[in-house]
Amino acid sequence: MEDTNNSSALPPIEVSVVVRAPVDKVWQAVATAEGLGAWFMHSTLEPVIGHAFVLHAGPYGDSPCRITDLDPPHRIGFDWDEDWHLTISLQPVDPHHTQVTLTHDGWSADKTTRFGQPHTVVRRVMEEGWTRKVKESLPAYVER
Repeated sequence: MEDTNNSSALPPIEVSVVVRAPVDKVWQAVATAEGLGAWFMHSTLEPVIGHAFVLHAGPYGDSPCRITDLDPPHRIGFDWDEDWHLTISLQPVDPHHTQVTLTHDGWSADKTTRFGQPHTVVRRVMEEGWTRKVKESLPAYVER
């Protein structure tokens, strides 16, 4: 979703971690409503191409999303709200470990969110949040 012709495009957020869990267990954590709700946000996610769902974003209300990419159990991608795209890729390291890579793109220096917040500010906050979620919350959930 990143527009390489757009000089105001900001780099995507990318966070990776290796978790002590098999790929199928991690898939359930990133590609189901129950799993996503346990470490990120509650949602109405169903892993079906084209499925429209909602992320319940707390004080920011509900964010509309749509599944755009699906390759179980290796990749799920979805459009999030008006501007963003999220991809979560899983790569088995061995039968008991999985590398998780989350990429959040669609950032532009000249855009604001529907709440009037500049992408430059929101991206900084989201990068910190994704680092915590992917490197702490997700492993805590799947490694238990």
